Amino acid sequence: MFAATLLAASVPAVIAATPAAAARALATGPYEEDECPPDGLDPELTARLDQAVEDIRRQAGIPGVITGLWLPGRGSYVRATGVADTATGAPMTTDLLMRIGSETKTFTVTALLQLVDERRIRLDDPISAYVDGVPCGDRITLRQLAEMRSGLFSYSADPDFAQALLSDPARSFTPRELLAYGFRHPNTAEPGETFQYCNSNLVLLGLVIEKVGGLGLADFIRQRVLRPARLRRTLFPNGAGYPEPHAHGYTDQTLSGAVEDATDWNPSWAWAAGAMISDLHDLRRWAEIVATGTLLSPRTQAERLRVLPTGFPGTAYGLGIFETGGWIGHNGSLPGYESVTVHLPVEKATLVLLINTDISYQGQEPSTLLARAITGIVTPDHVYDGTVPVS
Repeated sequence: MFAATLLAASVPAVIAATPAAAARALATGPYEEDECPPDGLDPELTARLDQAVEDIRRQAGIPGVITGLWLPGRGSYVRATGVADTATGAPMTTDLLMRIGSETKTFTVTALLQLVDERRIRLDDPISAYVDGVPCGDRITLRQLAEMRSGLFSYSADPDFAQALLSDPARSFTPRELLAYGFRHPNTAEPGETFQYCNSNLVLLGLVIEKVGGLGLADFIRQRVLRPARLRRTLFPNGAGYPEPHAHGYTDQTLSGAVEDATDWNPSWAWAAGAMISDLHDLRRWAEIVATGTLLSPRTQAERLRVLPTGFPGTAYGLGIFETGGWIGHNGSLPGYESVTVHLPVEKATLVLLINTDISYQGQEPSTLLARAITGIVTPDHVYDGTVPVS
């Protein structure tokens, strides 16, 4: 389970909370004229996928699923099933915006690596050169932060943080407030010693980008990543703003354990680790950009893809990116939403999944169940299994 799992906040979702340029971009369609979706898959294969997705959706109690699968030379499978709003019964549709949780990490690390390409930072610089007060910061490198081997305690695992967040999901956290929850604990390991998923790592990298890049993180990502990637419906929100159209999201990560609508919870708690919003067609483009290194030099992309074992069978982790069954990318989870965006270079295939719940089923993330089933059907030699426990 690669994800920023915990919680966020309730505030009216107003488009005014997003940058004006992003708001204008969200009004445009997902495709340019030369980007029309390819033809559908073989009818028999399509029927098998329909059945698999619907079976898992019903068994796992997922309200709605958006699926995009593109297989060059074989066709595509683009579907929305279930509901976007359980109160009204409004159907899930493929054009909806969704919170993408820890997929934000791929954007943050891409921004960081652009600064590496410009020789403004080095991956083996200590974090203490940029941010004060980090435990063992003189021995923890930017590389170790990006590859989840810093040994820092994750703020999102702190009980007081969870209580603060769940008590007031509308609360806005600053990056320094988040880090303080983690820094009160001893480090869990020596720098570089072991893989441990940690949201504190990405918050620190966000602060490095701001210091060196000279812009707020959201502005830097918008100017340096989203614009050149031509991602018109992807944004880093300012607070709880959530432009229409979007699906409602449902979670049981609440103080009572009851299921609640988490649609408007404030994702500031996840910031550089998990606050972003996107849609199916932008993520299709992004999956290939991340896996092939379009926005980076070949040398820096090679550093990114130097994946190391995580200690969990079948999954390795690089610089803000994982590899499982040959699929490269990331997943995301935060209250109410889960996602998977991965690319399979050997077949030039792309898979994007967006669902409106983070409620586990038999101890597993529903997005992982879907990805595993879909890849088991279409790429049986390359089955997705990105399951890694996180704090």
